[in-house]
Amino acid sequence: MTEKEKTHYRKAFNSPYLSSADIVEPTILKIKYVALEPDQTKKTKDLFNTAYFEEKEIRPGEVLKPMILNATNSRTMKALAGTPFIEDWRNIHVTVYVDANVRFGRDTVEGLRISTEAPRIQKPSLIPNQEPQWANAIAAYKRDGNFTAIEKRVSVSEATKKLILEAANVAPGKTE
Repeated sequence: MTEKEKTHYRKAFNSPYLSSADIVEPTILKIKYVALEPDQTKKTKDLFNTAYFEEKEIRPGEVLKPMILNATNSRTMKALAGTPFIEDWRNIHVTVYVDANVRFGRDTVEGLRISTEAPRIQKPSLIPNQEPQWANAIAAYKRDGNFTAIEKRVSVSEATKKLILEAANVAPGKTE
């Protein structure tokens, strides 16, 4: 049985937040937004920078919980986002991992960290004439007049951009 299949003892405590018990290997996640919120455990009246993620599950069948961003992780987010304002910490890919040497008062505990290195996210390449992506890319260019929406979904080479431009300017009555 691998560590991914085993149950961490802290799962029994059912925290409303993501914890080191939930992360078994460095995991790339996309931050949907961050909000300043009261402690959901109701153990304190503190407010926390709380990150919510695009992904709904951490593993199949296991809900992905929001993550409290402590001071260290908040500084990392400031650096990754290029701004200290949590409202701007949206749509950012991060790598969350477990650090076994986090200081908590006098104790050393396992804690979640966000890597200071932005993860390298590789988008699929747009391949000419591969349907339906190709038709969708041409339609998006015709609609928007630019490649912005296309490049959010796929990687587009300069040669492919030229082919999209040619296809977008097809004379009426010709097929694309």
